[in-house]
Amino acid sequence: MSTRSLEMKSSPPWQILDLVAHFLDPKSLATSVCVCKSWAIFMSSDHLWQPFFSEHYPSLSNLPAAAAESTSYHKLYSLGHAAEKRRLQPPPKPDLSLQHLIFSIDIRNHKESILTLVKPGGEVNLDNNGNIFRFDIDVESKKSMGFEALNGLKITWNVVLKGFRSVFTMMDCEGKGSFIMGLEGWFSKELPSAGCCSGGASGLVVELRLGLRESRGKVVMEKMSVGVLSIVSWRYVGVNEVLRYLQHFLLPSNL
Repeated sequence: MSTRSLEMKSSPPWQILDLVAHFLDPKSLATSVCVCKSWAIFMSSDHLWQPFFSEHYPSLSNLPAAAAESTSYHKLYSLGHAAEKRRLQPPPKPDLSLQHLIFSIDIRNHKESILTLVKPGGEVNLDNNGNIFRFDIDVESKKSMGFEALNGLKITWNVVLKGFRSVFTMMDCEGKGSFIMGLEGWFSKELPSAGCCSGGASGLVVELRLGLRESRGKVVMEKMSVGVLSIVSWRYVGVNEVLRYLQHFLLPSNL
């Protein structure tokens, strides 16, 4: 006797299956599909899955018509369920950590270097108990410059992977700062997208603020603040989000 014949002989009548199936939730119904071939055929029926599909994923109801093909409600429900799980799944932890990075910031004008600063990532004091990618740096250099030099400043911020295995330029601006005398100078740059879409927009903006003071008719830098913001919310983003972004450019496997 064939396997299918044994299945049909041992399976309860379809009327009983239909009666029981209407009391099952989607998870139990999906599990019952794996019992045997005859159950798989019946438990995948459109009349059982259509109510669940319409209730949970009504936005996908036009997919079969748009694709000009017939698709079972069981399959459509599975697609919607898989998409929901992916959306709610937390992003993976980055492969990088701040301890892997060195931040190098160079400030110069047309004539000379104003400030060169190198800061290991493990030594920065991040905002919001270390959850937000924004930090302040005390500037030890007391070199002063004239007010006219502020319009020609060139700011370069590089992130270096320890061991000098790779470098990514976070910011490279010249003469694009906004200055409030006696308070601060502000530079910003939109970051490119990561991965295969590199070259487009990432939705992230890197900023650098200079704490300034006037001294004897000239300007002295006292402090620096750097961070990364989201264009959508205009709030500073989390450390892990920035690290996931940087690893696309810095880790050898992603180069």
